Amino acid sequence: MPAARVLIVDDEPDLVELVALTLDRMGLQWAAAASLRDAQRLLLAEPFDLVLCDMRLPDGNGLDLLEWMQSRLPGLPCAVITAHGNVETAVRALKLGAFDFLSKPLDLAALRRLITSALKLAERPEGGGLTFQGPRLLGHSAPMRELREMIARVARSQAPVHVAGESGTGKELVARLIHMTGPRAEGPFIAVNCGAIPGELMESELFGHKRGSFTGAVADKKGLVQSADGGTLFLDEVADLPLHMQVKLLRVIQEKKVRPVGETDEQSVDVRLLSATHKNLAELVARGSFREDLFYRINVIEMRVPALRERAEDIPELAEHILRRVARRTASDEIEITPEALARLRSYGFPGNVRELENILERALTLSIDGRIRAEDIRLRTPGRAEADSPAATSVPPPPAQSGPVRVEQPAGAALGDRLEGMEREAIVRALEQTRYNKTAAAKLLGVTFRALRYRIKKLGIE
Repeated sequence: MPAARVLIVDDEPDLVELVALTLDRMGLQWAAAASLRDAQRLLLAEPFDLVLCDMRLPDGNGLDLLEWMQSRLPGLPCAVITAHGNVETAVRALKLGAFDFLSKPLDLAALRRLITSALKLAERPEGGGLTFQGPRLLGHSAPMRELREMIARVARSQAPVHVAGESGTGKELVARLIHMTGPRAEGPFIAVNCGAIPGELMESELFGHKRGSFTGAVADKKGLVQSADGGTLFLDEVADLPLHMQVKLLRVIQEKKVRPVGETDEQSVDVRLLSATHKNLAELVARGSFREDLFYRINVIEMRVPALRERAEDIPELAEHILRRVARRTASDEIEITPEALARLRSYGFPGNVRELENILERALTLSIDGRIRAEDIRLRTPGRAEADSPAATSVPPPPAQSGPVRVEQPAGAALGDRLEGMEREAIVRALEQTRYNKTAAAKLLGVTFRALRYRIKKLGIE
């Protein structure tokens, strides 16, 4: 198999020589162009697997080349080399489709990592990233088809992606798919819930600490950012980051380095950043509770996960999948959901989205007498509840029901323990719904500690 070919676009002989030497040591072929016009001519005449382009050229800049490549060679990864600290230019390049960026003076280890990641894209057919065996997005509605196409496109880049959407829509699944269908698939995927880490421990959890740096630091600890090295760091509920941590995260993104608590030296990290929140980040920026500079760095590409009410046609497929999973977990025989029950589900607004659909079906299965879920077993939020007055809770017109029931496996009978677990599950689900899935408030409503509620939720498989 011939060696991969890299085009170096730069008019500085010293930098070209430095990059060329690195490519030679990696066993790669290369060519050089000193201007925008020369680069375009070479790209049209010869095949390349990667382009490394300086932002400043005699007859233009790297952004001009990126725009030209997007129309002529959209599948070819291009990384740009920017002046030190020129974050605005780097963000513009990423928005135009750059694979990644490097700052001068070049860090050769970072250059080698970038080249290795970019060349992995050549091993994947264009648009063929979603062929792996693993978690997948269910549904064939237009919004879901568009979301899959977007995932396939952004997976080929290293640009930060912000996944927006309501609670319960599957934002973490989208982030995992971006990771698993991109060149970092073999690296770690580290998910961090920013709202679940106490503020006083957040810096230590994210960046690690040195032994003795504070009371209780009995050993060196690697942070979650370092654990994601070579892979993807997913910051869920990023809007909950305290302002002082937003400053530190911004530095990690810009400099690609971290400093553990109590350490004097910084450590280089190579991570792709993905983030998500159900809150409106732009509004938080306007109110001063989220840094504008960080907002623009993590929001280079924004993806929106559709709410379940926007794709009601996917509900039968989702219901069948959920019930099959429940049946496998409970080692059961046959479950049936009637067309009337499906029609009732499809006419509901689902403020809690897919997570709420799962809870409703589990409760309906517990309430059903013979393992057959009927319309009367589907307990939905009523207008009397406060959350039902929100726009998200409005119903949509019911589409035509399916011609027959969906059959999956169901238990022949239920032991006393199963019945008790069903009652406990129903009480927890009801409390979560009443508090709009705020676990702290739900625990208070149930009269248990937050830790106890989290344990029961995990044990009962509610989410």
